Amino acid sequence: MSIAVGDAIPNVKIATMTPEGIEPVETSEFFKGKKVVLFSVPGAFTPTCSARHLPGFVDKAGDFKAKGVDTIACMSVNDVFVMGAWGKAQNVGENVVMLADGNGDFAAALGLEMDGTGFGMGKRSQRFALVADDGKVTALHVEGPGEFKVSSAEAVLATL
Repeated sequence: MSIAVGDAIPNVKIATMTPEGIEPVETSEFFKGKKVVLFSVPGAFTPTCSARHLPGFVDKAGDFKAKGVDTIACMSVNDVFVMGAWGKAQNVGENVVMLADGNGDFAAALGLEMDGTGFGMGKRSQRFALVADDGKVTALHVEGPGEFKVSSAEAVLATL
């Protein structure tokens, strides 16, 4: 069963890369006391994720801030080094926090994992976006297989 509007974000240990190195992230602390837009992609450096999904949130970061969003975060089932490199390659700067769910524990805890073994990708996260206010989900946008419609920056902005 997947997470739903009104549910609390589950507490899972993931990571982000900072200029000082790897920083562990407890999701309960990351979402605490702020409004967060989290979007998840099946894989860093993959075509739709790199050409459309991540760039949309980077480009619209100011629009999200204007609507009261404190943090925009991108998550993928990739290791922290890959997520750090992808963030640099996409020039995310301070606009988007790149979160590495290396073992897929967070995607599984959310009930939003997918089986990408048929594509040689193993267990991954579904493509989705959610809005959480102080650790509670207030909006959830899960894509159908192979789709990119409801989790885009523009679609999420329209719901804020």
